[in-house]
Amino acid sequence: MPAHNAITPDKLSRLAALPGSPRIIDLRDTPPEAIPGSLFRVDDDPSRWIDDSERTMVVVDADGGGKAVSAAAILRSEGKPAEVLEGGFAAWTAAGLPTVSLAHLPERHADGRTWWVTRARPKVDRIACPWLIRRFVDPDARFLFVAPGEVLAVAEQQSAEPFDVADEGVFWSHRGERCTFDVMVEAFGLSSHEPLARLASIVRGADTGRPDVAPEAAGLLAISLGLSRMHSDDHEQLEAGIAIYDALYRWCRDAQTEKHNWTSHQPSRVKVQP
Repeated sequence: MPAHNAITPDKLSRLAALPGSPRIIDLRDTPPEAIPGSLFRVDDDPSRWIDDSERTMVVVDADGGGKAVSAAAILRSEGKPAEVLEGGFAAWTAAGLPTVSLAHLPERHADGRTWWVTRARPKVDRIACPWLIRRFVDPDARFLFVAPGEVLAVAEQQSAEPFDVADEGVFWSHRGERCTFDVMVEAFGLSSHEPLARLASIVRGADTGRPDVAPEAAGLLAISLGLSRMHSDDHEQLEAGIAIYDALYRWCRDAQTEKHNWTSHQPSRVKVQP
């Protein structure tokens, strides 16, 4: 049983990277890897970390010691639900839970967010990649959508990271038969996370015209093209698309074995003895 006002790594792992998951605040200085969806606050005053959401905040340090305990206590004194990760990051890694490599994370802006830029009118990769970044890498990431010929100029002007652009100088792009989503999953050290590996095959099939890669790829492509025709605003489309990837990820994580047909959810008939 976890200590008072603490959450175990196992319980947090079931909540992380999902819509409505706790806001995870990592207090460690420039760590090489982190829990998926972690935020890093440069302000030392925990009362300034509070946002308008009603989500619980989970504070993480190296071992679940005093630094996290005091920060969570201050947050609770401000009326914000806050817990400490029991055992800290050390307990998370000891449990073999997935981590995000921060080696390729772009430099943060003054607002504490990473900025990204790509081509307008997204379809598959340019929705899947922002979903991955928001759920696993930087929940507050900002995305800019511009005309294809303006991506690199805007990237330089705004210090934004370009992605899914056909240019040899762009790190986040297709490589051989792999799409940009594949590249991000690997570069962020998430390839061993089985649900994401499964999702990556679906995205790859939909994005590269290879429905044979995964049975779900054709459906994802159909949904993606439909969304692009429903929304003229790229950011509205992104928000609608993120819900699709949330559902796909949850299916990849713990719903693949569930079957559905006309009788799968019918109550069993009880025979009445004469």
